[in-house]
Amino acid sequence: MPTAIKIENVSKQYRLGVISTGTLSHDLNRWWTTRVLRREDPYLKIGSVNDRSAKADSEYVWALKDINMEIEQGDVVGIIGKNGAGKSTLLKLLSRVTKPTTGTIKYRGRIASLLEVGTGFHPEMTGRENIYMNGAIMGMTRAEITRKLDEIVDFSGCERYIDTPVKRYSSGMTVRLGFAVAAHLDPEILVVDEVLAVGDAEFQKKAIGKMQDVSKGEGRTVLFVSHNMESIKSLCSRGILLNNGSIDYMGNVQDTIDKYILKSESDFCYYADFNEDADSFFNFNSAELLCNGSRAKGAIDVFDKISIKFQYTLTRDDSSNCVYILLKKEGRVLAFIIDTTNNKTLLEKREKGTYDVSFSLPCPLLKPGHYSVTLKYTKPRIVDLQTKEDCLRFDVSLMSQNEYDAGYAKNRDGIIAVNPDLSIVKVS
Repeated sequence: MPTAIKIENVSKQYRLGVISTGTLSHDLNRWWTTRVLRREDPYLKIGSVNDRSAKADSEYVWALKDINMEIEQGDVVGIIGKNGAGKSTLLKLLSRVTKPTTGTIKYRGRIASLLEVGTGFHPEMTGRENIYMNGAIMGMTRAEITRKLDEIVDFSGCERYIDTPVKRYSSGMTVRLGFAVAAHLDPEILVVDEVLAVGDAEFQKKAIGKMQDVSKGEGRTVLFVSHNMESIKSLCSRGILLNNGSIDYMGNVQDTIDKYILKSESDFCYYADFNEDADSFFNFNSAELLCNGSRAKGAIDVFDKISIKFQYTLTRDDSSNCVYILLKKEGRVLAFIIDTTNNKTLLEKREKGTYDVSFSLPCPLLKPGHYSVTLKYTKPRIVDLQTKEDCLRFDVSLMSQNEYDAGYAKNRDGIIAVNPDLSIVKVS
């Protein structure tokens, strides 16, 4: 396949807190050195790594540093990484919103992008007028836009408001219309940042389906940034992992996701010790994740036995409230909830005292991914009295090399991977 995008030695430098280099003396120094003396830009030799969590040791920061890649026509590439890794900066360079400090970017074809809610929309203009304006910016003729107009409006689901100024649209409606324009005006390259998260579930599914059609059916190139690993996995064939402005890994999308999750192990938590709230009659004391009977360490295999254990204290009798245990995948998808209102044993343990609670998950149950446990003490359907959000965080991986295990645990759809003993009886 021909190359759609070629990026060579691309870097982007910013000065913290200000526009450009910030002072007249800096700008004059840069102009004199580069234009008159024909020497290298002196400010390219300084600057710190793009680590948002570290204290700055320089006025300059490299948002991206020495990026090299080639993306073939028809590739669907997922770009992942922590907040501040440089994902949005890379898309802005690709979309020509800003230019690189060093390096070159070469394209084959027309680019359509959706980087922020309302990108390229004028709030005073109607939805219909904005469609024509966006199409014109992309180089489309009025006749081409008119031919696609009904299809764009129908896909967006905003037909009733298409002649209303965009400033009266909700953020979800704006994203719907913006994505519909970007996807239907025949771009050779479609660039989408994580704005789709603003839309509802029905539109997200619709948008991902459209991107699959654009890439597979029409052979167009898609670059997609998201923190939703399930969307990345279902849509993309290749992945790029960014970290502190540099490429950490580039390859198969599943391998890229695995690298990202393993790199986040510093975010894992297998034991939590909670401070006592003196004003509360209820307190969570601790929480612990067990793997095969002992405290978990590192990645957990899908076939390991996982147990969750926590301790709480009641300083008075309480018969009206209950404990909730929530398990979430990738930080947002709820896998299940367990609560003490439906457990007879725990219902009987509501007099004051300190209690240990533990339970094991059926094995195997969880598919590969990143999981977290949240504990809540709740007045049912009224208010949460105490919450320990994501107090346990862990990763489940497939370590088996057996092809059957891989097909069972990795390739099936769904959050959980149940494998019950089936009874099959021939009756005739």
